Amino acid sequence: MKILVADKISSIGVDFLKQQEGFEVVEAYGTFKEDYSKFLELAKGAAAIIVRSDSKVNREVFEAAAPTLKAVGRAGVGVDNIDAEAATDYGVVVMNTPGGNTIATAELTFTHMLCGARPVAQAAQSMREGRWDRKIYGGSELFKKTLGVCGMGRIGAEVAKRAKAFGMTVLAYDPYLSATKAEAMGVKQVELDKLFRESDYITVHMPLTDATRGMINKDAISTMKDGVRLFNCARGGIIDEDALLEGLESGKVAAAGLDVYTSEPPAEDHPFRSQKNLNLTPHLGASTEEAQESVGLEIAESVTSVLRGGGIRNAINMPSLDEATLKTVGPYLELCSALGSLVHQLALEKVSKVKITYSGKVVDLDANSLTRGILKGFLKDVSSNVNFVNALVIMERLGLPVDVLKSSEETDYVELIKVEAECVNGEKVSAEGTLIGKGNTPRIVAINGREVEVEPHGCMLVIANSDELGIVGKIGNIIGKDGVNIAAMSLSRNEVGGIALNIACLDSEPSAQAIAEIKAIEAIKQAKIVHL
Repeated sequence: MKILVADKISSIGVDFLKQQEGFEVVEAYGTFKEDYSKFLELAKGAAAIIVRSDSKVNREVFEAAAPTLKAVGRAGVGVDNIDAEAATDYGVVVMNTPGGNTIATAELTFTHMLCGARPVAQAAQSMREGRWDRKIYGGSELFKKTLGVCGMGRIGAEVAKRAKAFGMTVLAYDPYLSATKAEAMGVKQVELDKLFRESDYITVHMPLTDATRGMINKDAISTMKDGVRLFNCARGGIIDEDALLEGLESGKVAAAGLDVYTSEPPAEDHPFRSQKNLNLTPHLGASTEEAQESVGLEIAESVTSVLRGGGIRNAINMPSLDEATLKTVGPYLELCSALGSLVHQLALEKVSKVKITYSGKVVDLDANSLTRGILKGFLKDVSSNVNFVNALVIMERLGLPVDVLKSSEETDYVELIKVEAECVNGEKVSAEGTLIGKGNTPRIVAINGREVEVEPHGCMLVIANSDELGIVGKIGNIIGKDGVNIAAMSLSRNEVGGIALNIACLDSEPSAQAIAEIKAIEAIKQAKIVHL
């Protein structure tokens, strides 16, 4: 499998990849910018592409690398340079390394805060120019000041921890931060407008989204304290650059520090470069030896795990599946795929809706992963590119709603998964399954509400017929004459003389003529070949 390392990562990460059996590591640093056509050629046949921030993995790259591309790894946090929508369309998992540069970015943020409080950079420059300007480079203390942290993820939490050590009061805004966690961290959880009004220092640690773009703008700055200090070591664009410039020039903002920008690098004549109360660094958040080694090795390990069929860590376009979770849900995935596929194949009309019900112990498992497994099976005959990454998206684009229910009702099984498809004509098709025995063997235990016991493998002949004498013998005779062996058979009926269900597991597929003969039997209501 070819691994295209498009941007330079730590040699530790590259060496790890080279040590993996069956991997061909292609180092193509700078190729994206220097020779885009060559980059597209290198992408062809790649199983994985690893980037930092220089190379862009756009839709054209995904198209060039399809269908072999399975993973794109970002050695860093931000994934602005990766088209996640295109990745999902092509069934490619996108992963980043949010933990590897946490300390480096938190420390850089605090460096900017300290330099915003004490004009160290400006004073150092004056010394280099031969001056001794003690009186004009006075500053302020962090002690007893209020820091507002926007975003309490890994980095925001580390910044808050350091601020507490400096004797600062920390206000935190994060829609996903629980009150319990905020209390444990010693921070006060507030709404954004309160954070703006009461903070002496404000730092942002959020991804760049439609909701966070320009979050700190002219109106927001107008509500802040006079002399507020602003810092951004997260993503360019969260702080509106024109509003920040206006605030700095008016004195509303006493100082600021930026490591990231709306456009990188900023133009040589960008007005930021001439602001004396603004400290600028060239996107150094992860630029420590320790961070680069960490993210390089982490993304190499993550990509390897995906290509080897192991856990999926830090995925941004699907739920992450660590090794422990994968070990738990893994035995169910084959069953889920079989249930989805069986229901789709048994539906005689176009499906308008899918309903999935989890009962028993299975309700405690990762339902998202199980649901993706079911939809992957359901769609396997619809799309040749369907997988766990894009199954939900394909269903959405087909206009097929998926209802997922966790039921507390008792069943005959310790755990049960039921998949039901509603067709446009109102008819419903369903299949139920569970795992049995110490080996967690998948079993289909009901079809259309009738009890069966079928191992979901290979070729199956599903027959619905009037409950009459001799039907099984007639079916067996036709299949035997066709040279097809019946490996197993499961029979069920709703009532004596009602409709019977006959599932025959076959060693090979019967001929079209044999199927026609079976369908010609007067008692046969439906005969369908299913492949699982």
